[in-house]
Amino acid sequence: MAPASLLDLVSALPTTDGWGPPVSSETMLDGVPYAPYSKADKLGRMADWTEGKDRERGGRQQYGNRNYRDQQVYGANPQNNPFAIAAAEEEATFSVVDNSKTSARGRGFGRGGGTVFRGRGQRGGQQQRGGRGTFQRVGGGRGGQGYDNRGGRGGRGGRRFGWRDDKPQRNRDASVAVKPDWAVIEEIDFARLTKLNLDTGEAEDLDSYGFLYHYDRAYDKQPGAKTSERKLNVLERAAYNVTTSSDPIIQELAEKDEGTIFATDNILSMLMCATKSVYSWDLVFTRRGNKVFIDKRDNASLDMVTVNENATDAPLEISEGNKDSINSPGALMMEATHINNVFPLQVVLESESSKLSMAHDHPFYNEEVESDPPASKAYRYRRFDLSLEKDEEPLYLVIRTELDAVVKNNINGEDQFMTIKALNEFDNKAQGSGGALDWRTKLASQRGAVLATEMKNNSCKLARWAVQSILAKADTMKLGFVSRTNPKNNNDHVVLGVLTSKPRDFINQMALNLNNGWGIVRTIADMCLKMEEGKYVLVKDPNKSVLRLYSVPENTFEEDLEERETIQEDEGEE
Repeated sequence: MAPASLLDLVSALPTTDGWGPPVSSETMLDGVPYAPYSKADKLGRMADWTEGKDRERGGRQQYGNRNYRDQQVYGANPQNNPFAIAAAEEEATFSVVDNSKTSARGRGFGRGGGTVFRGRGQRGGQQQRGGRGTFQRVGGGRGGQGYDNRGGRGGRGGRRFGWRDDKPQRNRDASVAVKPDWAVIEEIDFARLTKLNLDTGEAEDLDSYGFLYHYDRAYDKQPGAKTSERKLNVLERAAYNVTTSSDPIIQELAEKDEGTIFATDNILSMLMCATKSVYSWDLVFTRRGNKVFIDKRDNASLDMVTVNENATDAPLEISEGNKDSINSPGALMMEATHINNVFPLQVVLESESSKLSMAHDHPFYNEEVESDPPASKAYRYRRFDLSLEKDEEPLYLVIRTELDAVVKNNINGEDQFMTIKALNEFDNKAQGSGGALDWRTKLASQRGAVLATEMKNNSCKLARWAVQSILAKADTMKLGFVSRTNPKNNNDHVVLGVLTSKPRDFINQMALNLNNGWGIVRTIADMCLKMEEGKYVLVKDPNKSVLRLYSVPENTFEEDLEERETIQEDEGEE
């Protein structure tokens, strides 16, 4: 029999309407629900024992396959999944016991201790004179400077050790303890402050006090060159850091009704550069009649020079895992403050015959009490007009500004005034260095890169220095580069060089808007002028970009002041 052809076989098949199984309206196949399946559907893992644990820890899905996050687990929705197994009632309370040991390391850290100022002869520490009728002294310590580095402003907080996320969650302490009886009057975030703008004209000079020595041009040699290195010496000179309401000249100007708002350049620069600050700080506002006095507290954080405050990887506290106590924020601030106290004294030529005297004598120096000669310092009292067109009466701001030295212009022989500040290098390989270059090798060849890195890591500090120079109408700003002789020793330093810049050019490099700073000052002043007479405290939140204005009792901080005065009197009797 001849084999059947393919056509014969096909024609022998039963006649149907098409290929495939017979069409049926039933949705059940032998009691099992039928679920459509497409090749486009992507299946997840059959069993995943790590997903629950990772989500409990707040971590990410740690799968090696980068495409896993794009996969849709087939039937993941229990409401629409007919194959989902309903848990029995007796299994409702069932849970998996995790026997793995959980390390306490990295989960949290205790509160660190407060900054302790110690060391022989450290002025501005526990032996600091200041308060009612006296003036707060600053300066270097006799016989060297010793730092007690057990702490800093102890911070709380810890690291999150997760997948690709080991950046610490900073939780700093406030610069002042907010008490329960303080009432919040206003809360302003930095986003609002950055939108403020006020154009002020040139200031008016009211009076000048003190004297200035001439700057030593020998420090202007090529920065970074071996021949320009000089040891930083500790000189004993009487320098002062007097708050606004304790200044007798400002008290006289207030009695003469020369202004409405009174402050110092140190205080005002912090207010004008508030949006660049990271660390907490506070100011005290006192309204008396129609006048507002802006003060700082004794030994306040405002007096400390910060280090790498704006760095992406800022220095860590000891409690946050920093193993180098000398590189903690508190220790670095003490070191930088000491350097900025003694560096301006070293770079001037102390000659009584060539010094430039202002119109009046030093307002704070008393030769009958002081054993050390006064430091080179001139005080200019200046008045700014913050008035607006809608104001019925003019609003004047009177501030005390400071100058550090004078130099003769090589062209016309005129006196040029200057402010003198110092940047300090601690260890470019240590945590918190902010990617700083090695000054000894790069300062001569890559001066611009070194300065640009400092502008990034210390934008708040440098902005304040530039603003202070402009407020004082300084012609130039001298910026010293001071480094440790040994990175592991914070007691000995060398001066690597000095850079000269004009304050206006400097703020343009930093893209700093002065009109925005004046807008902040006017806004805060308006808040205080609308309130009743009394005392108010403005605090920068330690962990948020927010300013809070508190109404505080009249005797706030006076108890601490009386306690310090009692301790100082007891020490004097001994």
